Amino acid sequence: MAIKRIFVVSVLCAGVLGGCASQGVQQLKDESASTVSTKITRGKSTKDDIRAAFGDPTETSFTDSGNELWRYRYTRSTAKAINFVPVVNMLTSGADVDKKELVVFFDDSGVVKNYSMQATKEEVKQGILPTN
Repeated sequence: MAIKRIFVVSVLCAGVLGGCASQGVQQLKDESASTVSTKITRGKSTKDDIRAAFGDPTETSFTDSGNELWRYRYTRSTAKAINFVPVVNMLTSGADVDKKELVVFFDDSGVVKNYSMQATKEEVKQGILPTN
């Protein structure tokens, strides 16, 4: 009975404390493909418009033809409750990971030629025993 009570208390504490971490461009946190499409217009939006809407890019690069690409990334990781259960967490643990990436392709005039917004959900598992 005491072990069951400790387990229940541990799980409840884990829910309250819920380990979360995020990194990257915070402006992408609440964005989706549909919300991004209201902020970017192909052939019209400029680098200044994109920077005003999303801040500085995570990464910039250039194509072979010299056109510029801006990448924006955001990741949020939420630890699973089992991570906070003593001893059990050595056998199995994990996290749910939400990732977002916005890629903006500019023409030689600095106007958006194309863009892409992707959101993915992943589950990271660790430990000796697999979790379901």
